[in-house]
Amino acid sequence: MYLPWNAVTHKVPDGVTAELAGLVTPLSNGIEWALNAGKVGNASTVLIQGPGQQGLSQVVASKQAGASLIVVTGTTRDASRLQLARDLGADAVIDVLQEDALARVLELTGGTGVDVVLDCTSGAGTAPVLLGIDALKRREGIMVTQGEEAAFPDFPLKKMTEKCITLASARGHSYRSVELALAQLASGRFPLERLATHRFPLEDVDHAIRTLAGETGEDAIHISMLPWGMSA
Repeated sequence: MYLPWNAVTHKVPDGVTAELAGLVTPLSNGIEWALNAGKVGNASTVLIQGPGQQGLSQVVASKQAGASLIVVTGTTRDASRLQLARDLGADAVIDVLQEDALARVLELTGGTGVDVVLDCTSGAGTAPVLLGIDALKRREGIMVTQGEEAAFPDFPLKKMTEKCITLASARGHSYRSVELALAQLASGRFPLERLATHRFPLEDVDHAIRTLAGETGEDAIHISMLPWGMSA
């Protein structure tokens, strides 16, 4: 492998396999978004919307940071992912198709709402943003979003202003967050290997991409490509 002279590199700790190290990107994104953008810390209450690899990574980051309540939302088809969220440290999960998500969040927080909302939904429209704004506390709440919705003609700016909500944009990851993610993997504190749900040999890269895109009916959270083959 040839690297440019200014390539950013990290040393993978002993005991972390190459396949497990492949989880560093979503884990470091989770750390960056939850801890740096969302300011999750000791006793924080957090709503994570979407139990994909980013959302599940944020469960771990929030748990490690000392959050006192972690709630994860998903849909009925996310049942196994919501269970994994519980196994990784979420205190409650909500199927938004079966429950009134806002009512449940308010019930879990004694009517006050959460400190931080982390929106990890993709293609879900504006509903998660609206839910997040309603679910935040009235003072100094923070919402981190990926901002995928280009059109939002009825954005509730007045409500955000009245509640003093800070809207933060999710970015990638920093050098520090990658280092923290590697340390997290090496610690073995969380069953992070369960995020690596699928593996394919390099010759099946097309099928792997279609699987991750949801075209094959397989519920893939994180896919590993193994250039040395499946028998290794």
